[in-house]
Amino acid sequence: MLNGHKIFVVMPAYNAAKTLVQTFRELPHEIVDAVLLVDDHSSDKTVELAREMRLTIFLHHANLGYGRNQKTCYREALKRGADIVVMLHPDYQYSPKLVTAMASLIAYGEYDVVLASRILGRGALAGGMPLYKYVSNRLLTLVENILLHFKLSEYHTGYRAFSRDVLTSLPLEENSDDFIFDNEILAQIIYMRYRIGEISCPTKYFPEASSINFSRSVRYGFAVLATSLKFRLQKMRVANFRIFNHRGRKLLDDYYRDVTRSSKQESSV
Repeated sequence: MLNGHKIFVVMPAYNAAKTLVQTFRELPHEIVDAVLLVDDHSSDKTVELAREMRLTIFLHHANLGYGRNQKTCYREALKRGADIVVMLHPDYQYSPKLVTAMASLIAYGEYDVVLASRILGRGALAGGMPLYKYVSNRLLTLVENILLHFKLSEYHTGYRAFSRDVLTSLPLEENSDDFIFDNEILAQIIYMRYRIGEISCPTKYFPEASSINFSRSVRYGFAVLATSLKFRLQKMRVANFRIFNHRGRKLLDDYYRDVTRSSKQESSV
């Protein structure tokens, strides 16, 4: 706990067997109340290792996508009473040691959301980010800052911390089940005026670290632009999109309608 807040770390996993143990070992376990792993139908030994480590595990019956994986992560953490949820990829690309700093900024009331930025400080290129990804990251971030009338060093980090209020208030079920989920949730957070903070995060690129290929990166880039345009059109009141609607579907809607439903320590989703 931190300042009376329960800290949950969630790991959206897909073929993370080579890096899961190292990621888990470097977590600040003295302040983390629980670690939840959601496996998106891995073909390696991710689930076997997670069982040996006695993590709380949730299994997707098929490969449902990165966005759906996050939805499961957040829903299950909230159902278990998390006050602050830190999303950390188990591929060891981001430093697990930053969980304390990120959670603290929320636990002590400074921010509602904290992002670990690869651009601030030493920078992503020093950590091995491919040049084309760095350039596209900077260009997309520039466009988003203009269209969203906000200022972040990057919108594309996969290392984030959220307050319970944010995750229960946003219509996250309206978001994509694919990689663009990451960008949609930030657009929603900005649209609904939650406070966002950033900290510098060193990053590591190596063969075992997860990364989308060039063609998927291009599709992601166009989807980012589409999300930003939706945001601007909604702000101008010339269009109405469900992802920016307060009455959209939320993660725990079904759960609260059926409070007798329970989940086992390990379950299929």
